[in-house]
Amino acid sequence: MSATMNKATVEQVETPPTERDPALVDVEYGWHGNNRVTLLENGEEYFPRVFEALRRAENEVLIETFILFEDKVGNELRDVLVDAAHRGVRVTLSLDGFGCGELTPDFLASLSDAGVHLQMFDPAPLHLGFRTNWFRRLHRKVVVIDGVIAFIGGINFSADHLGDFGPEAKQDYSVEIKGPAVVDIHHFALIQSGRPARAKYWWQRRRSRRSDLAFSDHDGQVRLVYRDNHEHQTDIEEVYLQVLRSAKRRVVIANAYFFPGYRLLREIRNAARRGVDVRLILQGQPDMMIAKLAARMLYDYLLKAGVMIHEYCERPLHGKVALVDEDWSTVGSSNLDPLSLSLNLEANVLIRDREFNRELFQRLDHLSREHCTVMPANHAPRGLLWRMTIGFMVFHFLRHFPAWAGWLPAHKPRLKPFSPPTAVRSESHEPL
Repeated sequence: MSATMNKATVEQVETPPTERDPALVDVEYGWHGNNRVTLLENGEEYFPRVFEALRRAENEVLIETFILFEDKVGNELRDVLVDAAHRGVRVTLSLDGFGCGELTPDFLASLSDAGVHLQMFDPAPLHLGFRTNWFRRLHRKVVVIDGVIAFIGGINFSADHLGDFGPEAKQDYSVEIKGPAVVDIHHFALIQSGRPARAKYWWQRRRSRRSDLAFSDHDGQVRLVYRDNHEHQTDIEEVYLQVLRSAKRRVVIANAYFFPGYRLLREIRNAARRGVDVRLILQGQPDMMIAKLAARMLYDYLLKAGVMIHEYCERPLHGKVALVDEDWSTVGSSNLDPLSLSLNLEANVLIRDREFNRELFQRLDHLSREHCTVMPANHAPRGLLWRMTIGFMVFHFLRHFPAWAGWLPAHKPRLKPFSPPTAVRSESHEPL
């Protein structure tokens, strides 16, 4: 470790499957009823709820995040976690080596010196000024507090999720969950943090019984679904395929980085051909222009089938949410692109709840009607052989390139001590 880190302990997580108990890694979680799920839009709704819950933590805090910046949000998170650790709360903070690779040693040391257990997923030094750990990112955004309240979605701990950040402020969503489903999310977060996962601690058993009574009149069904590089590589994609095949009335998908494989595209098209009202909300003002260009390669295929495509033009769209009919929704970290569907570690929650579905639909409907541009059916150029040929080649290259690159040994995460770089964070902001 760097000498400036003092007692800082930062280790890499997500060990190879041979080094961990497969029974703990390859878990499939089921549906749990009687949950209360609250939709949180953007940092204005998300950060106050998370920080308030963290300030009330009594026993344990587990956090996974792709990005943590040293800005007003990241500094507040650090202060809240340091205070919790000083109260005797066991705090585990897991960061991604790419998204958090330029945190300063002083920032990390202030957490570790307070007793926060820090972990870094796939850290890698800069080579000739460039990062090499581009693939297999810890892309999840999960917070679990005392095993009884959880937050999950697409919002990182950075000020660019707040409206006052300016034109580049992100539009995004997360959820707060209370109820029996938190037990599974807590179990999952424990496993991913490298700690042994017990069924429940004594305070969880007591509070879970109390929670069951408190939410007995609420029928919220919640299930955790995740993507890893072991036995659950396609779980999130398979869920999308299943609900698209069963859709009867409406489908709304709001996704920042939309470049799915043919199976998902076919089911979206087929749903529209069956007469389902299918609406996609995609980036019109992207933080990465290639995301918009890649998505537009697919427009012609979808528009001809009757899919409505809306481009959100107010600011960068960062959401990863969807709803089907009147009772199914999902919120999480997974984009519908090659990185999320093929390489990243992701986590979504599936929600069966009419009230939640109605609220999410109302917000997305307002977004699409008031702040989006509708793509006309003849938007995409067509008919020229060279366009079709180049489009086919680019589509399949972009679709498979991350997986090919992920085979390289440099991108295989390993468990080893990590020395953080001393470079000061630049002004650029990672988009995912």
